[in-house]
Amino acid sequence: MASKKSQKAAEQSMSKEFFAALEQFELERGIPQDYMIERISAAITAALKGSNEGNDNVVVNISAATNTFAVFLNKRVSDDVTRPTHEISLEDAMQYDRTVQVGDYVGIPQDPREFGRIAAQTARQVIRQGIREVERSQVVSEMRSREMDLVTGTVDRIDDRNGSVIVKIDRFEIPLTKNEQIEGEVLREGESVKVFVVEIREGDRSPRITISRTHPGLVKRLFETEVPEIFDGTVEIKAVAREAGSRTKLAVASNDENVDAVGACIGLHRSRISPIIKELNDEKIDIIPYSYDPEVFISNALAPAHVIRVVIDEDNPQACRVCVPDNELSLAIGHKGQNARLAARLTGFKIDIRSQSTFDDEEDEIDEITAEEEITPAEDLDTAEAE
Repeated sequence: MASKKSQKAAEQSMSKEFFAALEQFELERGIPQDYMIERISAAITAALKGSNEGNDNVVVNISAATNTFAVFLNKRVSDDVTRPTHEISLEDAMQYDRTVQVGDYVGIPQDPREFGRIAAQTARQVIRQGIREVERSQVVSEMRSREMDLVTGTVDRIDDRNGSVIVKIDRFEIPLTKNEQIEGEVLREGESVKVFVVEIREGDRSPRITISRTHPGLVKRLFETEVPEIFDGTVEIKAVAREAGSRTKLAVASNDENVDAVGACIGLHRSRISPIIKELNDEKIDIIPYSYDPEVFISNALAPAHVIRVVIDEDNPQACRVCVPDNELSLAIGHKGQNARLAARLTGFKIDIRSQSTFDDEEDEIDEITAEEEITPAEDLDTAEAE
C-alpha cells in the first residue's frame, strides 16, 4: 500500500472547493454528500479500470470530515514487468514506499484530472446516473404522499413544441400536458397554479407523474379547501361530473339536519364558490342536493330543468325515462346534450329524456299493450272451455 507520506501528499492535492461544491449540491438538490461520495468513488474506479486494462484494484479515500481526496491504483511489485498497468518494478515502487518488496502491492497516487478524456467521460456518466437515480427516488417518495391530492405549483415555462406547461412543485419540474389543461385557459410563466396529482408511476428512466387541471378530483379538493363543513365531514361530496372548462355538477349531502349542504358550498353572497369558479377559469358549477332515492336524485341532477316524472326501467335498474315540460326539453338536454350527459355521469343512470306530450303518448301505448297482454290469457281460457 502507499506510504503515509505519499498518501498525505495526494490527499492535500485536492482543493477544498470540491467538498464545498458537494455541500452546496446537497443544499440545492437534496442529495446527501455520502451518496455523492459513493457514486464518485464508483465512477473513479470504473474510469481507472477502463484506462488501465481492467485493473480495478483501486483505493479511493474521500472524506468530507477531513476534506481529503486521495486515489490510488494498486500495482504488484515485480522483477519482470510485463503488464505496466498491473505491475511495477521494485525500483519505481520504492519511490512510494521504501519498505516494499517484490510480491507486495504498492499504491500509486492518481490525479483524477489526468485520467484522460475517456476516463473522465466515464466518471461523469456514472456520477450523472447516480444523481438521476437519487432525484428519481426523491420525486417518487415525496410525490407519492400527494397522489390524488391538490398541490400548488408555479408555471416555470411553456413548451411550444407540444403545448405542455412545466410546473415547478417544490424543486421538481413536472409537465402539465395539453390534454390535462383546461381548454381556453392561458397559463403564464411565474404564476401560481393549482393542479391535481392523478398518478405516479415508476419509469425506466424517470418517474411518470400525471398532474391535471381537468380531473374531477381537482374540483372536489378545491371545495374541501374552501368549505370547512366539507373538510370536517359535516357536508359530504357524493359525486362529481365534469366537463373541464365548461361545466361541473357536484352532488352534496349533509350529515347534520341543521346544515344546508348546498348553501354551505355556495357560501354567503357566493363567497365560497366564487374563488373556485375563478380558479377553474370561470367554469360553471351546479351544486346538486344528493338523495338516496334515485328518482329524486335524477330529478335534482337535471336542474335547471323541472322534472315531472322519473320512471326506472324494470328490466334495467340503471336506466330510466324522464318526463319534462314540453318547453323545457332543450333545457333538460342542454347545449349539445351536456346537461343530460353530466346528469347521467353524476347519477350513474342511463337517462332517456322525453317531453311531456311525447311521454304521455308513450305511456298510453304502454298501457294499451299491458291491457292487451292481461286480457289475452282470459280469452284463451274461454276458448279452451268452449272447445
